[in-house]
Amino acid sequence: MSGHSKWSTIKRKKGANDSRRSALFSKLIREITVSARSGGEDINSNTRLRSAVNKAKENNMPSDNIERAIKRGIGAIEGVTYEEIRYEGYGPGGVAIMIDCVTDSRNRTTAEIRSLFSKHGGNLGENGCVAYQFDKKGMIIIEEGQSDEDEIMELLIDHGIEDIKTDDGNIILIISVDNHNEIYSIIKERNFKIIYNEITYIPKTLTKLNEKKASQCLNLIELLEDNDDIQEVYSNYDIPDEIMSMISEGS
Repeated sequence: MSGHSKWSTIKRKKGANDSRRSALFSKLIREITVSARSGGEDINSNTRLRSAVNKAKENNMPSDNIERAIKRGIGAIEGVTYEEIRYEGYGPGGVAIMIDCVTDSRNRTTAEIRSLFSKHGGNLGENGCVAYQFDKKGMIIIEEGQSDEDEIMELLIDHGIEDIKTDDGNIILIISVDNHNEIYSIIKERNFKIIYNEITYIPKTLTKLNEKKASQCLNLIELLEDNDDIQEVYSNYDIPDEIMSMISEGS
């Protein structure tokens, strides 16, 4: 996670989500619905659902909305039937991009994503073409000023934490999927403010971009993230600080 890669993506998305809460709620409701459908309504046994509900609560989603989404997922009330789809492809500069979607129309979503790739310097690929470049991990980010690396490491040293680093004062934890919810519970018990908590995909290697390709790549990813059917976009881009500054000044 060097340069402007995964963490910078999270920061951009957080800013966008704060100003577009209704769009965020829509995506969270879809995730809760499909999580309940695939694993049942018990958040104690359904770790994916528990993670989705925790995220919804952290973003102040009303409890009624959460409960309706769960009931819709298990078929207790009628609603739209969603399908989960993963798309993979390459962005400007050969950057690997993997996209997780929840949609009620596969044909519509496929057409929209293919169009975005082709119009913005990328190309949609076959299943599996980039997935091998990512590792599935838990990621938790603790807001700056809450603690430091030494305290967090001492707290979690016996709980399977894989990596810890500080960026802009925020403490970033990389965790195995199996230990994710346990570590999340420990941090919440200490009342640390968590600004990101996800099961995500971390790139094994990064693709460094020049200014032109970096601007094109960020534009493509932003457009993908704005699509209502897209839940998450993963990429392995790496943009050096000086190039990111030039892009920011020009925007």
